[in-house]
Amino acid sequence: MIGIPALVVLAAAGYRATQLAIHDTVLDPARAVVFDWHSRKTDSPVRGAAVTLISCPYCMGWWISGALLATYLLVTGQFDQAPLLIHGIEWFAVAGAAVLLNRVDDTLGEVGK
Repeated sequence: MIGIPALVVLAAAGYRATQLAIHDTVLDPARAVVFDWHSRKTDSPVRGAAVTLISCPYCMGWWISGALLATYLLVTGQFDQAPLLIHGIEWFAVAGAAVLLNRVDDTLGEVGK
């Protein structure tokens, strides 16, 4: 099982990567391509799901946190040292902490307005 320091670092990385994917201007062109693709056939469930994924910090954050956790576990050789259920719980912990950071950021952003 990952320790608290690793959880904190993975949560911070998950938060930042989610902000990059959802809000940062560097990925505006890629998001625009997906939005344009969706606008050509708005009744498509697959296209709707893609737009939801790239515009929802909770949806995108879940998958990014999972990818970061899997990468960390594989690179450090810890993936096969715990049952898959434990890694699933770690995924919830990393994603939950990243979402908490996102909520704090949203709240502080609203206070400053």
